[in-house]
Amino acid sequence: MNFSFSEDQVLLRNSVRSFLDEHCTPAHPRAMMDDARGYDPALWNEMAKLGWLGLPFPEQHGGAGLGLVELAIAIEELGRAAYPGPYLATVVLGGLALLLGGSAAQKDKWLPAIASGEKRASAALMEDALDWDPASTAATAVTAGDGWTISGVKRFVPWAHVADIVLVPARSPEGLSLFLVDPKQAGVALRRMVGIDLCSRWSEMRLESVRVGADAVVGQPGTAGPVLESLLRRAAVCASAEMLGAARRCLDMSVEYAKVREQFGQPIGSFQAIRHRCAEMLLEVENSHSAVYYAAWALEAGAEDAAVAASICKSYVSESARRVCGDSIQVHGGIGFTWEYDLHLYMKRAKALEPLFGDAEFHRELITRHVAGAR
Repeated sequence: MNFSFSEDQVLLRNSVRSFLDEHCTPAHPRAMMDDARGYDPALWNEMAKLGWLGLPFPEQHGGAGLGLVELAIAIEELGRAAYPGPYLATVVLGGLALLLGGSAAQKDKWLPAIASGEKRASAALMEDALDWDPASTAATAVTAGDGWTISGVKRFVPWAHVADIVLVPARSPEGLSLFLVDPKQAGVALRRMVGIDLCSRWSEMRLESVRVGADAVVGQPGTAGPVLESLLRRAAVCASAEMLGAARRCLDMSVEYAKVREQFGQPIGSFQAIRHRCAEMLLEVENSHSAVYYAAWALEAGAEDAAVAASICKSYVSESARRVCGDSIQVHGGIGFTWEYDLHLYMKRAKALEPLFGDAEFHRELITRHVAGAR
């Protein structure tokens, strides 16, 4: 398997990195921590003009017509910059969900608006059970006239406070269904939930008899299970790509620091213990790279092992990124723990993403079930 990028993919990576190095220096995520919205709309619009918000969407819907590999490349660079904004929520959770299960009318309405930066989206996938399995959904939806009434409580909904639409799974008489809900409409209450990464935003979303029309159903009622499973695999791989970017940034910072920090009259990088630790960090990062991009390719190509590859990716990268970021702090010593030093921006981003869309234990369980079912 050749994991080298094509010339176009290298060009995409370099252009995204160059833009973020200029417009998303560490001062930017720090500034957004205290911003009410949590992201810069001007920067968001620039990303839209560059085509980043429509990377995986078909050209007829205003997108670039690229695949999950190219999307993962862009998201890795966003993780490397600790970008604060609703990119993963909008493009992956919202956009890919509509691509997977939306009607032609829903795609025509929302995908061009997302790609242009005009609209933002999210998905409310977790509830009180804190279980990523779609089968654990407890929110309910009942028919009301020519529409539906939805009730339930969703936890850790990313960037719901700036979203124009949220995809909400709920149990209808037909089975598990997926609905488009405006988070600003009557009956919806949002409450901010604060996590370890202050550059990311989550909300508790309470729905009390929220009325939506018949056109709010994504696909057909009772058919959301396979769509949500496919979406969770893609979200897990994209979250892994962002963790990979954060881990790679921590590795780069550690290597640079080891070259200039001196002890006993020589750079600490000359000490065997530091060299070995940095080498192990590089090994973890490169293994994560292979896991992320193979899983992205497998999902895009519809490979037989795509589901297992996605779970292997998320289970490995979740722990690998944590180790790399933790080792980076050890390489830096005392300064690595300080608020003023930028290392914590990337460590917290990786740690916040670790449980999202299933942690290592969750995905190992999926792998075990698949292996047992294949026998």
